[in-house]
Amino acid sequence: MLKDAFVLSGGQSHEIEMAMNRPGNGPWTPALVQEMCKGDTFGRIRGVLNGLAEIKPLEHAIDLDATPFCPSDLTVEEHQKGGIFRWDPAKVQLYLSKLQSKGKVIGGHDLRKDLAGKSVLNACLLDYLLKNPHLIPEEWKGKAIFFWGTIYRYLDGDLCVWCLYWAGGQWQSISRWLGNGWRGSNPAALRAS
Repeated sequence: MLKDAFVLSGGQSHEIEMAMNRPGNGPWTPALVQEMCKGDTFGRIRGVLNGLAEIKPLEHAIDLDATPFCPSDLTVEEHQKGGIFRWDPAKVQLYLSKLQSKGKVIGGHDLRKDLAGKSVLNACLLDYLLKNPHLIPEEWKGKAIFFWGTIYRYLDGDLCVWCLYWAGGQWQSISRWLGNGWRGSNPAALRAS
């Protein structure tokens, strides 16, 4: 062992574990901890702590693994995580089912089945776009873009999904009950392949 080698005490180990589990600091996985231990990562963290460097997020990197906003009258029924998504409108496909694209209406429960297995984007992206409306493409106006990667449940038990739409001169969001119909102006936001 090196003369000046640092030894992590049990108490310090516990402090690190508690910090990693603190709200807003996670989620941590064994793979992330392993990645943190590679190369010069600790040296770069030390530089930040000593005021020699800074950490800044990548511009418009959206954590699709985060917990989405959930109004008090809803619960999250299903949330398909999607990792870090670097915003680029070209990476979003506006998907219509066969019925929708033929000018017909499809029920929400049937559309949900149609979307199973597709790379639907979740409400974390919706939340981010509402906070950064300048990023939303102009061609999305006139549509209600649904984020099927997060399904919510109303207090009465019904399922719903949230959408982004332009009204009153601004971008807004609203939920739609899955018992309703989806038209050609109601595409699902998918990760473009």
